[in-house]
This record gives sequence, C-alpha cells and structure tokens, in this order.
Amino acid sequence: MTYIETLKHPVIARLSLIQLISYFGTWFSQVAIFSMIVAYGASEVTVALTAAMAMFPAVILAPLIGIIIDRIDFKKLMLILLLIEIVMTLGFIFINSLEYIWVLMLLIFLRSSAASMLFSAEMTLFPKLVQGKMLKNTNEIHSIIWSFCYASGMAAGGLATHFMGFDTAFMIDALLYGIAVLLLLGLKLSLEKVTHIDSSWKMFKDGFSYLIANKKILHLILLHAAIGLTSFDALITLLADFKYKEFIAVPLAIGWMNATRAIGLMIGPFIISRIISKENLHYFFVMQGLAIILWSMLEYNFYLALMALFIMGLFITTLWSYTYLLIQEETDAHYMGRVISYNDMFFMLSNVATAMFIGYASKWGLSLEGITFTLGFGFIVVAVYYIWFKKRYLDEENK
Repeated sequence: MTYIETLKHPVIARLSLIQLISYFGTWFSQVAIFSMIVAYGASEVTVALTAAMAMFPAVILAPLIGIIIDRIDFKKLMLILLLIEIVMTLGFIFINSLEYIWVLMLLIFLRSSAASMLFSAEMTLFPKLVQGKMLKNTNEIHSIIWSFCYASGMAAGGLATHFMGFDTAFMIDALLYGIAVLLLLGLKLSLEKVTHIDSSWKMFKDGFSYLIANKKILHLILLHAAIGLTSFDALITLLADFKYKEFIAVPLAIGWMNATRAIGLMIGPFIISRIISKENLHYFFVMQGLAIILWSMLEYNFYLALMALFIMGLFITTLWSYTYLLIQEETDAHYMGRVISYNDMFFMLSNVATAMFIGYASKWGLSLEGITFTLGFGFIVVAVYYIWFKKRYLDEENK
C-alpha cells in the first residue's frame, strides 16, 4: 500500500492537510522566537530554557492529557486547542525585551500544551481508524509532513524574520492556524463513542498500572524517547550565534540549518522505511549516531555542516515513526490515549534534558563540537540497549 492510497482515506487526508498548515506556521514562527531572544541578548541558558519550555507541557501534563483525550470528543478538543494556539501566538507580538522573557516562556508553555495535547490526540485517533500497513503509512505521512513543514517553515521563517521582522512572522503564524480551524470545521468523523464511567483519578491509576504491568511497552517508550537526543534547537541557535553570525545573519543561519536537516527528514522515509524492521533497527540507531558525530567534525564550516545535517536527517523520521508504531501495535485500544500521553511525556522529557544539557554544557565550557559528539555517542548506547531488548522480548516471542 502506497502513501497515495493511504491518503484516499477522507479523515486521514483532511487531518494531514490540517497538520501541513498548522505545522508550517509553528516552525515559521519558531525562527522568529529564537532570533528575537538572540537579538535581545539572551544567554546560552536562556536559549536552552526557551527551547525546553516548548517541551515541558508534555512532561508535566501527560497524565491529565491522556485522561482528557480518552474523555472528550476529538473534533471538539481539536477546535479548542487550535484556538488556544492562535491566541498564544498573537501574544508573542507584545514581547519587546528580555524583561518580559518570563511572559514569553509562559506563552510558549501554553501554546505547547495545546500542541502536545493535539498531537497526542491525533496519534491516539489513528489506530482507531486504520491498522497494519495503513497505520504504518499514516505515521510516516505524519512524520513526512512534519519534516516538510520543518524545512519549508524554518527556511521561509528565516527569510520573513530577516526581511519583515518578528511581529510579521507571528501574525502570519496566527493566520495559518485560523485556516486550519476552517478546515477542521469540515471534518467528518464517525467513531464508536467510548464512554468512561470511572473517575479521572481511577482512570489515571488504571492507566499507570497498565503501563507498569507491561514492561515491553515501557522499554519501547524508552527507545522512542531516545530520538529526543536529536532535539537540536538550542544547539543550532548557539552555532548560528557563536560560529556563523559573522558569515550569515542569525535568522538565516537558523532557518537554513534547520531546513537542510528537515529535507533529510523528509526524504529519509522514502528510502529507509522499506528496509527498517525489528531485526535491523539497531543498525539504524548506530547510523544515526555516526551521522551526528560526522556533523560534530564538520561544524567548523557552515557549508560542510549543512551537508552533515542533511545526512543526519535521513534517519530521524523513520526511527521516530517506526518506534511509535511498535508502541501503538502493542497497546490495548482502551488505554491508548493514556499510553500515548505517557510516551509523549518520556519523549519530551528526553528533549528537555537534551536542550538543558546543550545550554549548561556550553556555559561550563564544553565546545559545541564536543556537545554534538556526545549526543551522537548516545545513539550508539541506544543501539546496544535495543539489542538487549530484542533478545529479551522479541527473540523469545519468536521461539
């Protein structure tokens, strides 16, 4: 089954279009946010905290997110969340100095809370609509859209921020969210309604108990969380500020580095998804690690670094979507929302830890090349972990 055949499903097609528009807007304004705080003189730690603030909601709110997803109608929930994203994005316009950095972080936290819940709701919905190869394709389409929007949004956002300013980028972002709302209103979704009569506290306890009792799912969640080591927003911002700003404007450097990586993210699934499997997954973790290490060796030159970023991006999308698929396939539908939210919590916790490591390691004197090498080596460790997991769980199942 091809991606085009999968997109013939009317709900998948419309949700994919909504994702395309809203994700493009998110990454479009992301360049403006980081360029803005750099222009205001933000330190390494402030940059790292700003990057981390977009990830905290999935960590802090995971139990609540899962319960909300399992209780509230998907379309109604999605509408509310998109409206929240519009309001918070418009709020960025009023930040004009680092004096209001705490307001910026609050707005980012609230917008990211809505985005995290929306993402988890979608990933919970997909297994209820499609299964098997079609579910795998749906996950990959979602990842390809994210990657395309990351590339085009970052590139366009870098140009718009450089030539038109921060506020214009934020207004364009809010407009794009508005278009997504209009598309959502036309979504026709028919699902069997699942009524949860238990209290929210009991749902929380049951979901947590289910996760603890299924060690295989826990290990899969940790493997998926390892992809968070590629959370490079803070690292790319610091590279643009410390190494490349004499050569190219910071917004353009951030935009082009992220766009180049995202082109790799977008192309990778068309090549790798055909050959990745439970039997060879560890090799792709190793290749991801080696690609990041190559980047660390080429960061001294902007153009060579772009080449390495492209190579590094080839593996990320497929690793993300394939490990997500393994979790979806292993989880009972009754607990899907709660398990997905916990999975996103661990993934974002990994992203937060990576962002904070980058900020503090740079502050304490570790070179950006050394930081990058360390993150690459982390994937080698993850490959060894998967080999153990495969022998412990997958090989025993096949006996």
